[in-house]
Amino acid sequence: MGSMDANPAAAFSAFAADGKAPFQPLNPEDVRAYLHKAVDFISDYYTNIESMPVLPNVKPGYLQNELGASPPTYSAPFDVSMKELRTSVVPGMTHWASPNFFAFFPSTNSAAAIAGDLIASAMNTVGFTWQASPAATEMEVLALDWLAQLLRLPTTFMNRTSSGRGTGGGVILGTTSEAMLVTLVAARDAALRRSGSVGVSGLPRLTVYAADQTHSTFFKACRLAGFDPANIRSIPTGPETDYGLDPAKLLQVMQADVDAGLVPTYICATVGTTSSNAVDPVGAVADVASMFNAWVHVDAAYAGSACICPEFRHHLDGVERVDSISMSPHKWLLTCLDCTCLYVRDAHRLSDSLETNPEYLKNDATDSGEVTDLKDMQVGVGRRFRGLKLWMVMRTYGTAKLQEHIRSDVAMAKMFEDFVRADDRFEIVVPRNFALVCFRIKANGGMTEEDADEANRVLMDNLNKTGKAYLAHTVVGDRFVLRFAVGSSLQEERHVRSAWELIKKTTSEIMA
Repeated sequence: MGSMDANPAAAFSAFAADGKAPFQPLNPEDVRAYLHKAVDFISDYYTNIESMPVLPNVKPGYLQNELGASPPTYSAPFDVSMKELRTSVVPGMTHWASPNFFAFFPSTNSAAAIAGDLIASAMNTVGFTWQASPAATEMEVLALDWLAQLLRLPTTFMNRTSSGRGTGGGVILGTTSEAMLVTLVAARDAALRRSGSVGVSGLPRLTVYAADQTHSTFFKACRLAGFDPANIRSIPTGPETDYGLDPAKLLQVMQADVDAGLVPTYICATVGTTSSNAVDPVGAVADVASMFNAWVHVDAAYAGSACICPEFRHHLDGVERVDSISMSPHKWLLTCLDCTCLYVRDAHRLSDSLETNPEYLKNDATDSGEVTDLKDMQVGVGRRFRGLKLWMVMRTYGTAKLQEHIRSDVAMAKMFEDFVRADDRFEIVVPRNFALVCFRIKANGGMTEEDADEANRVLMDNLNKTGKAYLAHTVVGDRFVLRFAVGSSLQEERHVRSAWELIKKTTSEIMA
């Protein structure tokens, strides 16, 4: 090797002697200049996003071809990065923030959330224990307790109550998948102890349950938690329950498992399923679970946000009898990714399964038992300062404006639903519960159901190719169904009306 490698101290001295300034990645003036340019970009992006095609027209690997396959050796002005962002990255984006985005579920955002996330990123705290960053932990606890009050959750789910520290608690995770995984692990360990298992020898006997409309991430999380795929029960649903979980069927399946010597362990009930926004009856599911001492988790990732409005809160009736509930403000409560709020009724059941206590993390605050160490309620140890953006959203907008946001989206979805019902070429497939409308071209005249399925596929493809709207699909009752999800933060009534006009026009063209 050369002399620089042989004598790094001399090399550094020679570098300094050249008169070059040392590398300062957090030079205050650079921070100010770069962030001003980034904020200008963000503001311009939101100003112009409506005119951009919602779906990009790019090929896999395009970005490597444009930006190069190898990293640069030498530095470049920040303006170069910003130029490449505009010319290469933005054209390849699917614009989830577009007011013409109606696919999947919304990924909402707000000025307050962006500001909170920016500040949290700048502080870059790693709040694995209370002592590692007291304010980060306290902020997360406070934001979760505020949200619990908006949802009118029982005080048993809160970190702190008027009488002091509660028995329950919450944690902000990245996704619903994580919330399911950690609660599955806690339920698994509780069931193993309850059944007298030696270690994990009893794991093959544990069973878990969910409706067939439950998000696929549940079944993935079950496998990660070690449950035998043969013991994961997907309970069929149908139009007689609006595709919600039937408690009678659940009881029948669980009892059959007990009779076969198995141990019912966990039930996932969903409030607002991804396919159709079906709602499982939380209270009735909890009643069935209590007969077998099984853990009940409520996945309210999307529709939980609506429950801050009194007119939707009944969908959570019975929540006081479940073990855990999660909802994701990054879907519908104006808080950017990632932000999934998990509440548990007994925080110790979670931390007993997830706690880590290496010597280098031991401290007096933890030993006192008076603080929450959020590392013990998640898979990893390190964590972001997620609580700040959620608190900023609630502190800036207040309950009234957040409720107004939800109600406006629901009203626009109802308007779209009325448009569909008034056109005899279409049908509403399932009742609309929130701001998702499931509809399709119906089989008319000599058209078979299979013909209608194909017509709906063509309709969706042709709509999405225009770049003027983006819809996704699902299958409900073996039928191909279009999903129209209202909720993008920039959406107004005129965007919904324009989308409907485009749907009508495109339908006329394909059925001519």
